[in-house]
Amino acid sequence: MKVALWILIFLGTFSTMEFMAWFTHKYVMHGFLWSLHRDHHKKDHDSWFERNDAFFIFYAVVSMICFYLGAETTFWYGWPLGLGILAYGIAYFLVHDIFIHQRFKMFRNANNWYARGVRRAHKIHHKHLGKQDGECFGMLVVPFKYFKK
Repeated sequence: MKVALWILIFLGTFSTMEFMAWFTHKYVMHGFLWSLHRDHHKKDHDSWFERNDAFFIFYAVVSMICFYLGAETTFWYGWPLGLGILAYGIAYFLVHDIFIHQRFKMFRNANNWYARGVRRAHKIHHKHLGKQDGECFGMLVVPFKYFKK
């Protein structure tokens, strides 16, 4: 029973992270912390790193806190929570930074319907250079219209 609950918490956390990514992107990154996210929309820097990378660090710290609490307290569900956040972070990094923005030259030839839809939605998001008038704030789940030809 505990294994099933563990898996359920992990999958629920991973799924909830898509909402958290959308919410954080729309209301925090394009809101009061635009100063950290702006360099991701306007390449006004020469560094490989972006101020925007601070958001990865925040969720990594949350994940590590969950691991710590799961190991050092009776908060046993810290482990599946931390793993769900970590797994989403890995998926986000693979899709957003590697596949879409090509920070590492991998997955360039991916061209299935899902890959094209996610790329199209992200391209629409980046056509807005300011913090206003944005659309497509999610990452792994994007509106169906971007999967149509």
